[in-house]
Amino acid sequence: MAHASSREKSTASEIESEAEDSDFKPLTAQEALEWRKRQPQLSAWRIVAVQALVGVLAVLLLWLLAGRVQWAWSAGYGALSVVLPAALFARAMARRRSSAGAAMVGLFGWELVKIVVTVAMLAAAPRLVPGLSWLALLAGMVVTMKAYWIALLAWSGVRRTD
Repeated sequence: MAHASSREKSTASEIESEAEDSDFKPLTAQEALEWRKRQPQLSAWRIVAVQALVGVLAVLLLWLLAGRVQWAWSAGYGALSVVLPAALFARAMARRRSSAGAAMVGLFGWELVKIVVTVAMLAAAPRLVPGLSWLALLAGMVVTMKAYWIALLAWSGVRRTD
């Protein structure tokens, strides 16, 4: 009896899967080309530029509000520890890969490089930034890191789906 119910479940799931598959219609080459034309490309360099701009604005705002140069330098170094690895990653990803597998390996490999460079910059911060304020550095990092949302929202190709 239990064997029959598991068979029924598997048959129901197969029917569902077939129904989903029948709704799928692959695009022709022409339809795919037209779809790509309607979807504007967002450059990784644009995101890096927005992050750099937001980092500079955060540094200036902190300097004006707090009046402490050390805090501004700390926030600037925090922003730089996001922008520099992101620029390195964008440059690496701009290169064409011969296959999807190579692209995936490149993506994960360069993401690891980005993380290592960021950690190395943070480790070097006490020696490189006089009067380092970790709180200001963290604020500069977080504000700069989250700036990609500004770039994505400002990009005309991003639309709500609801």
